[in-house]
Amino acid sequence: MTETATRDAYDAVAALYADTFRHALDDMPLDRALLTAFADLVRGRGPVADLGCGPGRLTAFLHSAGLDASGIDLSPAMIAQARAEHPHLRFAEGTMTALDLPDGGLAGALAYYSIIHMDPADLPRAFAEFHRVLAPGGHLLVAFLASDGPEPEPYDHKVIGAHSWPIDHIAGLSGRTGLTEVARLLRRPDENERLPGGYLLLRKGG
Repeated sequence: MTETATRDAYDAVAALYADTFRHALDDMPLDRALLTAFADLVRGRGPVADLGCGPGRLTAFLHSAGLDASGIDLSPAMIAQARAEHPHLRFAEGTMTALDLPDGGLAGALAYYSIIHMDPADLPRAFAEFHRVLAPGGHLLVAFLASDGPEPEPYDHKVIGAHSWPIDHIAGLSGRTGLTEVARLLRRPDENERLPGGYLLLRKGG
C-alpha cells in the first residue's frame, strides 16, 4: 500500500478505531508481558518511540511502565485522537521510512503491527531507519501478522490491504541492517483472529 492510501484510510476510521481498540490490551496478557519486558530492558536509558502509534494506547502503556515514551504516526487524524486522549504525552506525524529523529537518540522503539501496511519494497528502508535512530545497545520490539510461507503474503485487512510476514524474513532483514535477534515468539490466532502474531525483540550492537 502507498503511504498516502494508508494515511487516508486510517484518517477515515480514526475515531472508530480508537473506540474499538481502547481496551484491547486488557485481554492480551502475552502482549502485555512482552511490552513489559521491553520496558524493563530500556527503562532509564533514554527516550522511546512508539512508531505507528495510532491513537496512542501503547504509548500510554509504555509511559505507565516508567518510560519517556512518545508516538509517531502517518495519520493526522490518529495523531489528533492520541493528543486528545493522552494530552500529557508527545505525538507527531511522521513516516517510518524517514523518521524525523536524530541518529542514535532512542533507547528503544516499538513497531506494534505498524509494518503490516508497508509495501514489501519499502520495508528495508524502515528497518534501516529503526537501526539509525536507536542508540548502541538500544532495543526494538516489532510485532506483525505472521505467515508460514517463504515470502510476504497479501492479507485482506479491514482498514486497508496488508501483508503477513514470515518471522525468518523479518529476522533476516533485521540482521542485514545491523539489528541482532534477542528473542522471537509466534502466537497462534485466537478465535477472533485469522493469522498468527509474530514478535521479534531486536538489539542494536554497541
